[in-house]
Amino acid sequence: MATLTLPGFVNAHSHAFQRALRGRTEGADFWGWRESMLDVAGGLSPDQVRSGYVQVYREMLAAGYRVVGEFHYLGLAEAHAAVEAAAEAGIEIVLLLTAYGRGGLERFRQGSAADYLSQLEEVRATGVRVGLAPHSVRACPRDWLEELGRYAAAERLPLHVHADEQPREIEECLAEHGLRPIELLAETGCLGPHATVVHATHADAHELDLLAEAGSRVCVCPTTEANLGDGFCPVEEICRRGIGICIGSDSNVRIDPLEELRELEGIARRRTGKRGVLSVSTLLCCGADEGAAALGVERWPDIEADLEHRSLAGVENVHAGLVFGASADVVIPS
Repeated sequence: MATLTLPGFVNAHSHAFQRALRGRTEGADFWGWRESMLDVAGGLSPDQVRSGYVQVYREMLAAGYRVVGEFHYLGLAEAHAAVEAAAEAGIEIVLLLTAYGRGGLERFRQGSAADYLSQLEEVRATGVRVGLAPHSVRACPRDWLEELGRYAAAERLPLHVHADEQPREIEECLAEHGLRPIELLAETGCLGPHATVVHATHADAHELDLLAEAGSRVCVCPTTEANLGDGFCPVEEICRRGIGICIGSDSNVRIDPLEELRELEGIARRRTGKRGVLSVSTLLCCGADEGAAALGVERWPDIEADLEHRSLAGVENVHAGLVFGASADVVIPS
């Protein structure tokens, strides 16, 4: 069998429990969908998390992901269950334990930023790779963001945060702080080379400039952003500023890194009317190296693609054929 060896894909942003919502259509917009998501989140036990996540992580492995950044906000016992599930499935995990000061469900929330950091260190003490994850500017007050930003920088840990996913989020941040979300993150010390902003779908030019100046990355999750009606991330503007892009399966409505990468270029083409905004090599880097850097991972397994697969038969440029003409089923099971 003729094969092509590549660095394994890195899933920089996952909420594995949301796989249970695949195929559901209720909720007229993001906020309606969020209510359904909260209903699912509210009823999960640690045992259900472990068993469900094993299946999701096995699906990721079959698709070519070799590392997952699990953005976790279901509770501490459930965090340990997620780590156990990753070990059982055989995927490397970075647990992005979420800080949640207000809103959401009670099970999401910690009493203070200090309580959150105590939870983070409890998980870290087990030897698991961790990162800080202030959920959003909606869920974390300014003083939390300041404390978590300082801690991440001092400990040299990744910091991931949702920002600018929805216009309403921006409007609420402006009303409370007089700043847009990424502007607030910059003011509170949450940006830097260790920081990744998830989505940035509605980021404006000034916010993108702030990301570029700080050396931060953006994690784009195209299949989820399409499913939730988030809009189109300004991919070409991000690239023009030299901001690194990684990918995530997010809600796991689809688990296919090639589809995420293909859609990155597709978004850029639709917005600019031009082709080849991101080169094939750049896209493959977004799928692997950038995600690993965002999670603080230096080494991770390779994958092999089946060059005799029907979707690659007769393709002259196999790398381009892989990105633009294939799906995850070209990955040979490990």
